[in-house]
Amino acid sequence: MQQAMADNMGLKRTRIGRPFLSVVIPIYNESENIASLYHSLEKGLAGMEAEVIAVDDGSSDGSFDMLRSIAHKNGRWRVICLRRNFGQTAAMTAGFDYARGEVIITLDGDLQNDPADIPRLLDKLKEGYDVVSGWREKRQDKFITRRLPSMVANYLISRLTGVALHDYGCTLKAYRAEIIKNVHLYGELHRFIPALAGWMGVRVAEIKVQHHPRQAGKSKYGLSRTIRVLLDLITVKFILTSSTRPMQVFGLFGILASSLGIIGGLYMTVLKVIYNIGIGGRPLLLMFIVLIFVGIQFISIGLLGELIVRTYHEGQNKPIYVVREIAGREE
Repeated sequence: MQQAMADNMGLKRTRIGRPFLSVVIPIYNESENIASLYHSLEKGLAGMEAEVIAVDDGSSDGSFDMLRSIAHKNGRWRVICLRRNFGQTAAMTAGFDYARGEVIITLDGDLQNDPADIPRLLDKLKEGYDVVSGWREKRQDKFITRRLPSMVANYLISRLTGVALHDYGCTLKAYRAEIIKNVHLYGELHRFIPALAGWMGVRVAEIKVQHHPRQAGKSKYGLSRTIRVLLDLITVKFILTSSTRPMQVFGLFGILASSLGIIGGLYMTVLKVIYNIGIGGRPLLLMFIVLIFVGIQFISIGLLGELIVRTYHEGQNKPIYVVREIAGREE
């Protein structure tokens, strides 16, 4: 039946060359929304030189069959089917890898994002920005389970990363291809892309976009994701501030702990040697010894981190800086 639905969408067989715009859509069990998504997106992309890359993230409801039918009849569409459900970050990364456009737009497949906002994102990008993020000011989701945790997360992310956005969780974003293809994503870091790209000194803007209530299908988000967002935030903060200098982070804690332990040990020694006070049964003695060993452990972790960082950068020839442009005559 799903195959028949796709065949009855009124698709035209079209072909396109290298596109200016790539729209990446992660799809997971959205068969009830695919027909409407197709018509809505085609309307929003009318007159544009664009391709659509739908990444099926291991759907089990026939979503891939419908998407494949679309791709066979409309040359604008390409479908990537992952072997299993790898998660939204992996699905988006696959889309970025296969995208050919100069600009890449990301969009959810549940119809809550509106493709009609794509031209507005592109207009903002033309003002000289590298990343334009959507802001669902009038978000159509439940307050307790979706909007409130999101507000807290957005505040923390903005404060800790230095890239202030009202809505990090909005999938509707526009990126210049040379920026997003140099951002390596792991785990569930897709929501932190503007912050990770901020390390390269990119210019980030935010515009208000429409948000619609889900009409069909089931949301894949819940309160459990809030904990994972907080854990990912710790990772992102470390990547942005200390990934190239782990010794300065762990070494500092190590020196502080060891110094406290040594000073405390000297104090206990003075009590024993000069004042002949028994120290064998004092908990402080054990605490100072533990501090010394903890400090040594932190310093050791810092040294190991330095070796790993050098292996990471030198083994993959990864730069520690990014050039925007070079002015002047080449010799």
